[in-house]
Amino acid sequence: MKFTDSPVIELPVRNSLLSLQQDNGSMHVGTSVWPCSLVLVRFADRWAPLTQIPIDNNSNPYSHLLDFRGKRAVELGAGCGAAGMGFYLLGLTDIVLTDIAPVMPALKRNLKRNKPVLAKALKHSILYWNNLDQINSLNPPFDFVLAADVVYIEETVGPLVSTMEALVSDDGVVLLAYQLRSPEADKLFWEMCEEAFHVDKVPHEDLHPEYAYEETDVYILRKKTKIRVEGS
Repeated sequence: MKFTDSPVIELPVRNSLLSLQQDNGSMHVGTSVWPCSLVLVRFADRWAPLTQIPIDNNSNPYSHLLDFRGKRAVELGAGCGAAGMGFYLLGLTDIVLTDIAPVMPALKRNLKRNKPVLAKALKHSILYWNNLDQINSLNPPFDFVLAADVVYIEETVGPLVSTMEALVSDDGVVLLAYQLRSPEADKLFWEMCEEAFHVDKVPHEDLHPEYAYEETDVYILRKKTKIRVEGS
C-alpha cells in the first residue's frame, strides 16, 4: 500500500470503489495519489458507525468522533480527491474539496470519473491558504477539516495552520493524515499546532490493517480555548 506510479488507484470504501486517476509526471504534487489520503479514508471506514448512531460502549472508541450526521466538512489540499470522496461515501455529505488552481483539473477529472459512484457532483473550490477572502468565501466554521499529506514545504506551514484554525469550529476537529517530508517543515508545523490545537495521535493498531502504512500517522486536532483578557 505504498506510493505507486500506476495511472489509476482503486480505493474501496464500504460497498463502493473509487477509481482515482493520477499524473505523476506533473510538476504539482497534488496530481498524485499519496498513501496518506488512503490511510485516512480507510481509518474512518473501519470505525465510522454504519448507522451513524453512536453506541456507548467500548467496542468502537471513534463512534462519536465519526458521527457525521448534520456535519459540515472541508478538505485542504484535496489533490485527486481521494479523502474528500471517501468521507462523502462514509456519510459526510456536506463537504467541499479545495486546492490550488493548477491542481483543479486533476480534481475535477476525478470527481467526474467517480460521479456514478458518488451519485452527484461534489462541491469544490480554489483555496490558497494565505488568501483570507477565499477562506471566508467557504463560509466557516466547519465541524471537520480534512487534510492528508499537506506538510512538505516550510514556507506554507504558517498559512496552513492559520487556515485550519480559521476553518474549524471551536468544538470541531481536524483529521490529519501525516507523513514526514521535511524536517524543517515538520518541526515548525508541530510547534505551531501545539499553540493552536490539542493534538491526539491515533494508535497505529487502530488504523485499517490493510492500510497501516508504517510511515503514515493519523492525528486528531481540537482547537484550544482562547483565554480572553478583561478589557481586550
